[in-house]
Amino acid sequence: ITSAHNDPNFLKKAIDVGVNTYAMKPIDLYQLVESMIKAIEPIILKRKLEQLNISLETRVEQEIQKIKSILDAQDNIVIVTNNETITNVNKKFLDFFEVNSIEEFTEKTDNIYDFFQEEYGFVTRTLLIKQECWIKYIKNLPEVDRVVKIKNKNNEERIFTVNIDNYDNKIDYFVISLTDVTELKEKSNLLEYQASHDNLTGLFNRNKFNTLFGKEIRRGLRYNNHLSLVLLDIDFFKVVNDTHGHQIGDQVLKEIASIIMQDVREHDTAVRWGGEEFLILLPETDLEGAKIVAEKIRNSISEKPLTNKKLNITASFGITIMNDKDTEESIIARTDEALYEAKENGRDKVVSKI
Repeated sequence: ITSAHNDPNFLKKAIDVGVNTYAMKPIDLYQLVESMIKAIEPIILKRKLEQLNISLETRVEQEIQKIKSILDAQDNIVIVTNNETITNVNKKFLDFFEVNSIEEFTEKTDNIYDFFQEEYGFVTRTLLIKQECWIKYIKNLPEVDRVVKIKNKNNEERIFTVNIDNYDNKIDYFVISLTDVTELKEKSNLLEYQASHDNLTGLFNRNKFNTLFGKEIRRGLRYNNHLSLVLLDIDFFKVVNDTHGHQIGDQVLKEIASIIMQDVREHDTAVRWGGEEFLILLPETDLEGAKIVAEKIRNSISEKPLTNKKLNITASFGITIMNDKDTEESIIARTDEALYEAKENGRDKVVSKI
């Protein structure tokens, strides 16, 4: 505030320094005070607004840090997304993908599903890109099917279950949580393997065979397909155990199992039936085809010295083919009869029975 003045240079300087009110002479004290109040009000208001803005920024930053602390405390990978872009992640996410920020990650892709591996039994990128909203698609899957496989920064495959919730009750805002279950899955697979395989030879065991056999019989009858069965028994196996010990006997069983697996097709089923007996289920194979398979295995066994003892081992074979009146029990019984005849008639041969 300045008094009025006729000098143009004075007026220019007054404008430059921010004078916004002139006091006329003679000076009226009350008017001067009122002018001072009006002049100072915008300055006070501006300072209050600046303080309020700083306070709001601080509160927002505090809330962001609070959310970040909550996310970082989680053991699983956490992603917050609005379905189009990733808006927040936790430290576990950054460490897993070896990035320093969301921005560094989104330079590669905007979608986490681009890292989902293509493998049967898992939710894959190929499946998700076809969906209108991939997040809602996963969310609506049964819990047991919400499983993905992702490679980490060391190129190691890790298995995750996926849990999805709406963020802050917003329809199109989501929190995606990935829980690493690799070890649990491997343990589950191991238990499943142990329940269905023979520990010594690695072939299927009787339990697994019983599960598959009924299905193959029903399929064969339904589609009028052939179904053959081969049962083989190692000749004089007791002599091997008595002469060379059970460790050599076990090695013989392993090597014969390996020969069987080399000589059958991928969709055939090889089983350790018990002791020194092995059974082979041959879908879509007639009796002549079963004979060819059995002879091939018989020759492979007899022509190859087994174990470091270079033992000459032979095996006897019984084979049969399913007919319309067969049951699981009748087919196995008939195959067993054919094997008994092979044993009785000199061993190291294939006998068929229909």
